[in-house]
Amino acid sequence: MIDQLLQMSIIVGIITTGVRLATPFLLAALGEMFDQRAGVYNLGVEGIMMMGAFVGFWVALRSGSPWWGILAAIAVGIFMGLLMGFISITLQAEQGISGIGLYMFGVGLAGYLFRITVGYITGIEGFQPISIPYLSDIPILGQILFNHNWMVYFAFLMVPVSWFVLFKTTWGLKIRSAGMTPEAADTLGLSVVAIRYTCLVIGSIAAALAGAFLTLGHTNMYADNISAGRGFIAVALVYFGRWSPWGILGGALFFSLVDALQLWVQVLGLQIPYEFAVMAPYVLTILALTVAARQIWGPAALGKPFNREGD
Repeated sequence: MIDQLLQMSIIVGIITTGVRLATPFLLAALGEMFDQRAGVYNLGVEGIMMMGAFVGFWVALRSGSPWWGILAAIAVGIFMGLLMGFISITLQAEQGISGIGLYMFGVGLAGYLFRITVGYITGIEGFQPISIPYLSDIPILGQILFNHNWMVYFAFLMVPVSWFVLFKTTWGLKIRSAGMTPEAADTLGLSVVAIRYTCLVIGSIAAALAGAFLTLGHTNMYADNISAGRGFIAVALVYFGRWSPWGILGGALFFSLVDALQLWVQVLGLQIPYEFAVMAPYVLTILALTVAARQIWGPAALGKPFNREGD
């Protein structure tokens, strides 16, 4: 049994699958990182992913183009981000409760719309792999890294871009100030509310794209619960990665490789109960957070509503 997993072709297949499966984790977790860096945590990521997955799929099905699906998913992300902002920033509802509400709203609405507009499982033409010239010809490494569709490349590119924006630009400094010392940021003339709204919209667009990847760049179909808890794992990855894009990258690859391993275990028909294989990524999420929580640090004003003096 173990001999099969140790074959070079199987190892390369597992790593290649893991790199592709890291895409939704990366997109959703990097977006959530911006939310939390600004002082707002959004537990509705899973619901936004489901809405992005369905709307992206449905528009691609009707239009015949996955690119229209991507644009529709972005629009959904903007709407869901503004909705979360209105509830948690303007109305100052408890962020955990409003996030759970957004999750239930997104999952329920996506399932309802699917049943009344499509109602059956059908496939679409999603994004095809793009082989990077010359790099894809590198033995082993070329297959693992340079034979994916554009959404995979985009997700990995967002890691250094997010790091640069967050730590090397004035706007990134403003985001961190809003999450650490919003009163000081307000004293300097920064609009904490505007910064938090902007980050929520960006984070929600990223979550919607993560969902759209599942239907347009991975399975090329839609089904209930297609996100399968990835939104919640993405939120956990922000803590696991300690609010750093590079830490999130490491965590995303770790969990996606475990996910890829359980898929290959099923494909190869190894004598491991299916349920244990499926549970593995989620069990590891709990264990990793248990260890990481011992030395956790984060934005000081995370989850705290901001009130200007006198408002």
